[in-house]
This record gives sequence, structure tokens and C-alpha cells, in this order.
Amino acid sequence: MSATGHDASAVRVALLGCGNVGTALVEMIFDPANGREIELSAGVRLQIVGIAVRRPEESRSVRPWFPHDLLTQDAKSLVERDDVDVVVELIGGLDPAQRLVEAALGAGKSVVSGNKALLARVGGELADLASRNGVDLLYEAAVGSAIPIVRPLRESLAGERILRVMGIVNGTTNFILSKMATEGTTYEEALTEAQELGLAEADPSADVEGHDAAAKAAILATLAFGANVVVDDVHREGITAVTQSDVRYAAQLGYVIKPLAVAERVRGGSAISVRVHPAVVPSGHPLASVNGANNAVFIEGEHAGEMMLYGQGAGGSAAASAVLGDLIVAARHLRHGGSTPPASRRVAVDLVPIEKLCSPFYLSMDVIDRPGVLASVAGVMGEHGVSIRWMEQKGLGDEARLIFLTHMADGGAVSDTVAELRKLEVVDRIGAVLRVIGTESSGPSPGA
Repeated sequence: MSATGHDASAVRVALLGCGNVGTALVEMIFDPANGREIELSAGVRLQIVGIAVRRPEESRSVRPWFPHDLLTQDAKSLVERDDVDVVVELIGGLDPAQRLVEAALGAGKSVVSGNKALLARVGGELADLASRNGVDLLYEAAVGSAIPIVRPLRESLAGERILRVMGIVNGTTNFILSKMATEGTTYEEALTEAQELGLAEADPSADVEGHDAAAKAAILATLAFGANVVVDDVHREGITAVTQSDVRYAAQLGYVIKPLAVAERVRGGSAISVRVHPAVVPSGHPLASVNGANNAVFIEGEHAGEMMLYGQGAGGSAAASAVLGDLIVAARHLRHGGSTPPASRRVAVDLVPIEKLCSPFYLSMDVIDRPGVLASVAGVMGEHGVSIRWMEQKGLGDEARLIFLTHMADGGAVSDTVAELRKLEVVDRIGAVLRVIGTESSGPSPGA
């Protein structure tokens, strides 16, 4: 299927970046036991002609067929080569990835990318550039790793009015919260295990602070609603405030805490909300059973109804599988004609800030355990129109922990409530403030 020598009948590929995903992709293509089968099923022959890396001397694979002789540090020259048909960009980040992708598309070469950060910032501009040059820009691996979500939204559901896309799109945070729920570990213990397993970086902030999921949410919203949504439009909250006690209390109430990305129509469909945050999910909801490093995306269409896509959300081989699928699509178009149409892009729609959305809330706090404290707390909540649906008090020595579930409440009113509660002498600590999904429909607050 591929070889280091020139093959005139092959679709020639330049690979930019050879980390976990890139190495897995190369191994899939060059594997003698696998390569011929891919060629027969795909109907095209792929030939990698160069692999741009930062450090060519670094060990990448122990496979005897791995083409170390194709490694180069000159990514720019590789992209500009006349014998390159498709560029696969797996560098990540914005620079130099953006310049290289723009150069490839401008030269009439299709691009396959797994770079969520790039696509969540300039995906619309890159799609326009690809369209003007009649080539593909494909990025299935940028959102759900092995889960096919980009192509279904762009093609299979092109005629469907999507109402909501909601999912677990970061395997690291789902692994951490799953460990906390199933094994009773603390956040810190679960994070350490994720790092030891290679699921989290030494600096895990991109995952645990929600940056990774926010980029994916922007891509999903753009695909689902035909809007120009970039990562800066996405409301972002991480999971670092979630404690073992929050996980335990949620379970006692019949809920689990999950890291969600949500893109949905609000105001009767005239506006959208795009956000990333941990949420309290009923244990019977399909997303509640998605554990470990797995991802899942839940789609609700006006006519198609509800559906969910589920699969591996982490690991080089899983993402490489999605990259290979896109690469085969681009290669088929080169050999047999055609290109993938970009997602429709209409005028910008209104983005409703999360403070203007109503939902039930979970709220915990530690207070001084003495008479009148609960009345003071409830009074503040009542002043802001936050109605208590359920409440429990747990003794903690000289303190007490109060756990609340509210009825539907305005997000801004809850924020104001929390700000005022922090000023009370009797309140020692405000814990997690989490939205509850799946029990009552969310929507904009009155007058929003």
C-alpha cells in the first residue's frame, strides 16, 4: 500500500507531526499485514512521502517497517513539494500549523487535520480557502477521536434541524470523575492516576480547566447550527471545584457528575448557547453510563429525534483511525473526482450568555453550625428568586454542610446568590455550583 519508493498510481501524503497519533497512523499504513487490506477496502493506494518532526533523532516506533528515512525537520519544504497530494496536519496548536495548512490549501492540496485548537479559531476561514481551491478540509479526529461525529453532522444530518448537541468530549476529565464516582478516590488521586496512564499531561490544565472541550464545542456548534462559533464564544468551566463529597451526594440523590459540552438552540431557536461545564446528570440519562476515558455525543434533531454516538475518547490509535478515514476520503476524491462540501455558514446568530439561561442547580456550602444559619442562607436565596427544591444538612463538627437542589433558576440570579452568600459571616466555604440537566428543560430566563 505504501513504500518509500515513488509510486505513480498512489496518492502521496505528507505527514506533519509524528507524536502518538502520527506514529499510530504511520504504523497502520505501513503495516504489511494491514496495508493491503486497507488498500483493497478503500480502493486507493496511499504513499507517505515525508514526515515532518521537530526532533528526527527521537525514537518513535519499534516496528521494523517504520520509515525512519522519511523523517525531516523542514515542514515548509515538505508541504511545498510537487509530489505531495494530501497533507495530514497533526502538529497541534496555532503556529506553525496555521501557516502550513494555509500553504497546503492555497497550493490546491487537501488537508486532513486533528487540530481542534486551530479549527476552533480559524476553521471557517480555512474552510473557505479549501472551497475556493476545490480541495478537502477534513477533521474528524478533532472532536470525538474515534467517534464519527463531524461527518454525520455535516452530511448525514445535513437536512435535519439540530436542536441540541450535548456530549462528553474530553476523555481525561471523564476518567477523573468516573474514578471519583466508582472508586471513591479524590480529585487529586484520580488526576495522578490519569497522568500515570498517559491520559493527562504533566500540566493538565487544557483538560481539567475545559480548554480542550471548549474548542470541540465550538466545532460542534458550527457544524450543528451553521454558525460562526469560535472558542472564545464558548462559556468554560473546569472540573477542579468538584470534590469527592459532591460526587457522593449526587449519587445519593440518583445523579452522576459528568463533564459536558453543550450546544443548543434557545429562545425558540432564534439564538444558541454554547458552553462547557461539569453538570449533574440523572443516573438514567444515556450520558450517565459513559465512564472511563470514553466519549459520547448526544444529538437531538427536530425530526430525527434523539441519538447517541459512543466510543474511545483518548489514545493514539483511536484518533489515528479517524485520521485514516479522512485520508481515505480525500484520496478517493483525488482519484475519482469531487470534494467534501464545507458546512454551511450563515450569518452570525445571537449567543446567549450562560447567566441568561435557566436550569435547576446543585449547590453545596460549609457553614457554622448554629441556630438561624439555615434561615439566613434560605433568605438570601429567596431574595434572588432561587427556589429550594430539596435540601440536606450534614454535621461536620462545629460546622455543617448544606446541600441544595433548586427548582429552575436564572443563572445570573444564582451567581448573585452565591456572591452574597460568600459575604455572610456564617458561610465558611461555597463548594460546587453545578447545573442539573435532564430533569427540566433548560432555556432562557424571562426577558432574556
